[in-house]
Amino acid sequence: MMAANGPGTGDAMPTNLEGLKDEVLVQKAHRYDYDHSLRNCGIRFVNVETLKDYEAAFSKKTVMCHFYNAADAGEISRQDWIRVAHAHGIPCFNDAAADVPPISNLWNYTQMGFDLVAFSGGKGIRGPQNAGLLLGKKDLIAAATRNNNPFEDVVGRGMKVAKEHIVGMVAAVDWFLSQSDAGFEAEFRKRADLIAKELKDIPSLKSEILIPPLANNVPHLLIRYDQARVKISPREVKKQLRAGTPSIELNPATGSSEASAGIPNDPNKIVVGVWMLEPGEDSIVARRLREVLMKAAAS
Repeated sequence: MMAANGPGTGDAMPTNLEGLKDEVLVQKAHRYDYDHSLRNCGIRFVNVETLKDYEAAFSKKTVMCHFYNAADAGEISRQDWIRVAHAHGIPCFNDAAADVPPISNLWNYTQMGFDLVAFSGGKGIRGPQNAGLLLGKKDLIAAATRNNNPFEDVVGRGMKVAKEHIVGMVAAVDWFLSQSDAGFEAEFRKRADLIAKELKDIPSLKSEILIPPLANNVPHLLIRYDQARVKISPREVKKQLRAGTPSIELNPATGSSEASAGIPNDPNKIVVGVWMLEPGEDSIVARRLREVLMKAAAS
């Protein structure tokens, strides 16, 4: 999508897209909060629902097909999404930001045929939160590179990644590839079990360990209780833990009636994500949860 904007501007991001390919195909069920990052480049989404819709949606203005890897819905599979796009000579991008572990996902999706796959540098990789990985075809990576530091008149100039974060990202990937999926699961289950054990005598409280099928595919602790006996809502628990010392942030699905990346749409639940905790912090979370819930049970 790069074009000259006038004398001396070289490969500047155009403000007038007339005559350029600017349509990105996406499943309607794959529209999500972060797709503004694509719209910021000046593209227009073309929503499709069925495979027939998808096959008919390609035009001379189609520049890319976008797939949200952790979408809870959508009729068109990854394989069909890639097959149809490539039949039209159009590249496929997969946003898999939170979808490691398993570690093998770092290469599973490119081997499947996606031309570009993006992963967060934070989340499961545990690297810098303001860095990430873009994996895929050499020519497309080169085009992406032209839209970032040190090039000036480009869409990525305001999102530049410093050299310190690049070094941090390399170190994080080295560490991540030295781990195992079984080791991750065992450690996260241990943390969740410690918290659940601390809460087991709270009236009516039940806990379970849930592993979402794709995004954030690690053990999470789900806590439910009878609010007639423990007189506080999950949302209020979340608020009190955030306001306490130390401030503790529960998973955003806590108290939510919306399904989120494999976590059920039950508003009467607390979700504790244990995988971002540092050693010893599971005990702190357990203590604070117990304080808040016990106080509500005694009221």
